[in-house]
Amino acid sequence: MGISSLKTGSMKRSLLVGNAGYIPAVRGLFAGGYTGSNSNVIDYIDISTTGNATDFGDLTVARRYPSGCSSSTRGLFAGGVAGSLDNTIDYVTIASAGNATDFGDLSVTRYLQDSSYSSSTRGIFAGGEVTGGAYSNVIDYVTIASIGNATDFGDLTVARAYLASCSSSTRGVTGGGYTGSRSSVIDYTTIASTGNATTFGDLTITKYDHSGTSSSTRGLFLGGYTTGYIASIDYITIASTGNGTNFGNLTKAGSVTAATSSKIRAVISGFSDGTYSNIIDYLTIASTGNATNFGNLTVARLAIGACSDGHGGL
Repeated sequence: MGISSLKTGSMKRSLLVGNAGYIPAVRGLFAGGYTGSNSNVIDYIDISTTGNATDFGDLTVARRYPSGCSSSTRGLFAGGVAGSLDNTIDYVTIASAGNATDFGDLSVTRYLQDSSYSSSTRGIFAGGEVTGGAYSNVIDYVTIASIGNATDFGDLTVARAYLASCSSSTRGVTGGGYTGSRSSVIDYTTIASTGNATTFGDLTITKYDHSGTSSSTRGLFLGGYTTGYIASIDYITIASTGNGTNFGNLTKAGSVTAATSSKIRAVISGFSDGTYSNIIDYLTIASTGNATNFGNLTVARLAIGACSDGHGGL
């Protein structure tokens, strides 16, 4: 498996884009990762603009493969690999730069990649790889506004790691992953309830080590690894069920990426094609087509986590 084994609240800025109106400023965070050693770096960007990331602060534990989710005020980063597998959940206040604070622990120690999603109140962490290399079907949840340990939510339809997720305000969707072989499975849950996931459909290809994000209606699954690094993007309509459809391509083929979004624009970073990258791409979720370069991270790295204060689940 190669390397993969291993608004402000007061912000008033906005960007006029043609006749489409103003895009409100949304802050995106990229946290942790791997640079040859584990990273604790948290970067931030304004998703409504383009440009390079700025240092935000540090995670409580340097680690790769954390998974990020968020409300409109608080961002969480959970799990990963530190010296060993880590069950730590950190939180930050997205509007205020600074170091992360301990939130609690996952119910099962594992690393998840981009396999978390959220509504405005609840964060969900799905699947992952556990100690010994087994793949997990566990879905955990937390109430984002309240610190504490995660609680069991239910199970995925297929135990897997290196999967990707996205959500609307009501439904969370996970796609792809690794079960011992590549998977195309998409399943979903209703975020406000608990229970096992339900089959949604399939991605256009089997893949893992990819990333997911969404507007309030459309979900994206970006990049990843099949028999090699890929740049392709799939999309789904979250409120329905069915198979993924081709959206376009990223600027660079790569895996172990992380993505987040506003309700209009998706951003993705953490590309690996055997090297470490600082590239950030963006695209307009409601259209189809290829991604465009946004800027660069402060530190080139892979296997990061991402969240924002304006994604499609809010």
